[in-house]
Amino acid sequence: MVSVVVADDQEIVRTGLTMILNAQPGIEVVGEAADGWRAVEVARRLRPDVCLFDIRMPGLDGIEATRALAGPAVADPLAVVVITTFDLDEYVYAALRAGAKGFLLKDAGPALLAQAVHAAASGEALIAPSVTTRLLKAFADSGPAAPTKQPIDALTDREEQVLAAVARGRTNSEIASELFITLSTVKTHIASLMAKLGARNRVEIAMWAYETDRVRPSA
Repeated sequence: MVSVVVADDQEIVRTGLTMILNAQPGIEVVGEAADGWRAVEVARRLRPDVCLFDIRMPGLDGIEATRALAGPAVADPLAVVVITTFDLDEYVYAALRAGAKGFLLKDAGPALLAQAVHAAASGEALIAPSVTTRLLKAFADSGPAAPTKQPIDALTDREEQVLAAVARGRTNSEIASELFITLSTVKTHIASLMAKLGARNRVEIAMWAYETDRVRPSA
């Protein structure tokens, strides 16, 4: 059973998300919060498998709450999925940089919401497809960026394929199906990518792919 803490300042939204998640197989909401400070406190106390945080919350917003629980300075990070009404590129980038393992819009629907929670609980990342397209466009249009660190060792052709799939928000199972390889092989390639890129997780792998133009937005 995947345990979840839900944080949203709107009670009707928080209640709705809780009802949706509790109705999904293998998911149980174990805590709720109406603001960012309370969300961090509840999450640290309960140590859920996944935290589902709204971005706009009073006191401490969802991005800062995510950084407090999953940021680079956190020794034992929790898995956080950020959910919002606002499909804005700066929110997506900030949330992922803060350590979020997923980014969804509130109109994602029960199936995608459950998929994102299960993915985060298993160490994967899921970004809403519509958000991924906007994010790639934002990187493509942002102009010259700071030099991106190069991999310790050159990537193999298969690693490049897995890298592109991760950057497009594919889960391990979807990558295995698309590339006709086993799930364990996918995990091996992702582990190798993290080692070569110095990435802590698959979201940082995706960020590197965007920043090095490995993945481009569709026309």
